[in-house]
Amino acid sequence: MAASITRIGLGLGLSCSSNLSKPLHPSQPSGFRLKMTASVEKKNYTLQKSEEAFNAAKNLMPGGVNSPVRAFKSVGGQPIVIDSVKGSHMWDIDGNRYIDYVGSWGPAIIGHADDEVLAALAKTMKKGTSFGAPCLLENVLAEMVISAVPTIEMVRFVNSGTEACMAVLRLARAFTGREKIVKFEGCYHGHADPFLVKAGSGVATLGLPDSPGVPKAATYETLTAPYNDISAVESLFNSNKGELAAVILEPVVGNSGFIPPKPDFLEAIRRLTKENGALLIFDEVMTGFRLSYGGAQEYFGMTPDLTTLGKIIGGGLPVGAYGGRREIMEMVAPAGPMYQAGTLSGNPLAMTAGIHTLKRLKEPGTYEYLDKITGELVQGILDAGKKAGHAICGGHIRGMFGFFFTEGPVHNFDDAKKSDTAKFARFYRGMLEEGVYLAPSQFEAGFTSLAHSSEDIQKMIAAAEKVLSKI
Repeated sequence: MAASITRIGLGLGLSCSSNLSKPLHPSQPSGFRLKMTASVEKKNYTLQKSEEAFNAAKNLMPGGVNSPVRAFKSVGGQPIVIDSVKGSHMWDIDGNRYIDYVGSWGPAIIGHADDEVLAALAKTMKKGTSFGAPCLLENVLAEMVISAVPTIEMVRFVNSGTEACMAVLRLARAFTGREKIVKFEGCYHGHADPFLVKAGSGVATLGLPDSPGVPKAATYETLTAPYNDISAVESLFNSNKGELAAVILEPVVGNSGFIPPKPDFLEAIRRLTKENGALLIFDEVMTGFRLSYGGAQEYFGMTPDLTTLGKIIGGGLPVGAYGGRREIMEMVAPAGPMYQAGTLSGNPLAMTAGIHTLKRLKEPGTYEYLDKITGELVQGILDAGKKAGHAICGGHIRGMFGFFFTEGPVHNFDDAKKSDTAKFARFYRGMLEEGVYLAPSQFEAGFTSLAHSSEDIQKMIAAAEKVLSKI
């Protein structure tokens, strides 16, 4: 597996000067910039060490990975094994450098291995890594989350987005005294049994397990509808009068690729849930603190009853959270009867990383910068694709983006499945060789960060133009 590419040397250089050009973003202190040395050399792109490590891993872990998408099954080729990350870049164990547009699947919104976050973590670690008891840092991050997210009055920290969604579902059922829920095709809410449901042929069809080992009883009360189809949701409410506990959705879908809501879709869902005594749950594990400081609900002006969070609020460490109206949250143990617990919940390291990440995001100009660079990135890819004669569509909101190899528009998972996944796989492998790391699936959103520079964006567009002209 070798293809000749130009690779930039891996040396890191720090320069401090009062004469440096304007910082890339307001969060970057003036007079200080991290830069790469400019040693350019012609090398062969090789993944020999990654291949050896991955082959060994397959004898140690199922499929050689600890999360399925990392195995490159949908794009083919050799999975890369990462050695280190910094800012907007990552390096594999073969020494190849990539501009990263995955960001650890979203958390790295201020850039990988941020110096301030690392310094804060080092200071916290001297006091211990886990207490299994209350710590003041939990109060600090909780206050920041409650202050930021419009509808959260109380919050419970957990250790993953899956855990947050599992708990919020139990809470919704406990509060309403009902069991049925509505989820949308292509929306992912973690791997808890009730969420692993495929869509039936009709919008009111009861869900069937989407994975071996999930009993039918676990998904019997899970109903599905196409995303952006309000009439389908209305039909579910009409055929299940007084039985629906909640509607849960990604306000912007990221787990089928990037799919935004149609105008008035979220408002219509909010109206239906209120009229029928059901709760509205926004799964903002991906969109929280990414579309705006107050998440998708602030961006769209919505008022869900409950919200799940993750990724960004842990600054790259394992974390999750769920929160909402006080009257609902006070049902959670020990304040109320709905039980949920976690040994490492609220651990000081995750709280520290989250606190310092949110501080940076609150600085002026943050989301305007993300919107600017991401808009340039997506437009560049679309222009390159159309110039090369490909059917392509896509979009972005702030620091979240996606594109599909189909004419579009893409409004739901069925639309997304029309994308040419074989072409995406060829595009993906070509971009890797050009030093660009994207999510290894057509059906995943991409992410930018404050560490991405205009140069990073232009390099990505140039690489896309080159690859798209060949596939």
